[in-house]
Amino acid sequence: MNKLKTIYLTIIYLGFLATASQAQRVESESKLIGKWDLTITMEKEQLENLGIFRHGLMASDGFPGWLEVKLSGFSTLVGYYVGYEGSARPIAEVKYDVDKDKYHFTIPPQWMDIDDIYFEFSLKDDKLEGYKMLDGNKLKFTGVRAPSLTRTEPPVWGNPVNLLTENMDRWIIPENNKFKMVDGVLKNIKKGGNLITNQKFNDFKLSIEFRYPEGSNSGIYLRGRHELQIEDSKGRVDDVSIGGIYGFIAPSVNAANPPDEWQSYEITLVGRHVTVVLNGVEVISNRPIPGITGGSLDSKEGEPGPIMIQGDHGPVEFRKFVITPAVN
Repeated sequence: MNKLKTIYLTIIYLGFLATASQAQRVESESKLIGKWDLTITMEKEQLENLGIFRHGLMASDGFPGWLEVKLSGFSTLVGYYVGYEGSARPIAEVKYDVDKDKYHFTIPPQWMDIDDIYFEFSLKDDKLEGYKMLDGNKLKFTGVRAPSLTRTEPPVWGNPVNLLTENMDRWIIPENNKFKMVDGVLKNIKKGGNLITNQKFNDFKLSIEFRYPEGSNSGIYLRGRHELQIEDSKGRVDDVSIGGIYGFIAPSVNAANPPDEWQSYEITLVGRHVTVVLNGVEVISNRPIPGITGGSLDSKEGEPGPIMIQGDHGPVEFRKFVITPAVN
C-alpha cells in the first residue's frame, strides 16, 4: 500500500471517529432524557371512534400520559410510555429526525386490536408538543418535565380522617355508581363508576381493610395517579399483581389472603416514595414511583390529588378506609 493511500484511509478513519464521537456526545447530552408528564387531547368524534369514556371527562380536559427517555449505551435513546389505560410499555428506540427537528417512535398496542401506535413530537423551551396516531386518529399532546417530588424534611402527620360514612359524603358519586354502604361496609356489587374523594391530598398514610370474590380486580389510585393493585392474583408476584404499583413496582412477595377473606393495606406515600404493607408484610419498602399509571385522573404530578377507588373492573368491599394526611 503506497504512502498516499495510507494517508487517505487514515483521514477517512479519523473522520469516521469524529462523526461517531459527535453522535455519541449529542445523544448522551440530549435534553429529551428524563421523565415527562403528558396531556393528550381528543375531539368528541375521536372519543367516539375509539370507544373511550372515563371519569366523566370531556375532550377539553385532556387525558393523561407519561413518557420516560433514557440513554442506552453511547447513542441510543430508549424509554417507556404510559397512556390513559394499561401499563408502562417499553420503547425500543426514540429516533431524531435532523431535517424536521423532531423525535419519533413506534410502539405496539397493548389492549386494543389495532396497528402499531406512532408518536412524533418536538422539544422546544423544555416542553414537548406533537401527536400520536392511534387507529387512524391523530391525537395531539403536550408534555412538561415531571417534578422530582423530593422532600427535604420528614412529614408531620395530622389527624386521621375516616372516609367511610353512611351517606358517602366524602366521595364524588359518579352517574354509573354501583358503590353503596351496607352496615358500615362500602360495597361495589358489580362493574360501575369509580369513586373519587372530594378532598385532595399531598403526602399521607392510608389504612384499608378490603376483600374481593374469586377472580375479581380493583385498585386504589394514590393522589388519583398511581394505582395500587387489588386483584385475585392467584399466587403471582409481578408489577400487575396484588401489592404492586401497577406496571411499575412488583411486591417482594405475594402476601395476599385467599378470596372472600378480609385483607389489610397500610400505605405511606411521601413525595414519590411509597411503602406498602399487605396483611402485615412489607411488600414495597420506600420505593420511588416513576410516574402515573394507566387509568389516572390526570398527569399533574406536582399537585395534591384525591384517592380513587376503581369500580369499573369487579366487585370489592371495604370495611376500613382511614387516611392520615401530612400537615407540612
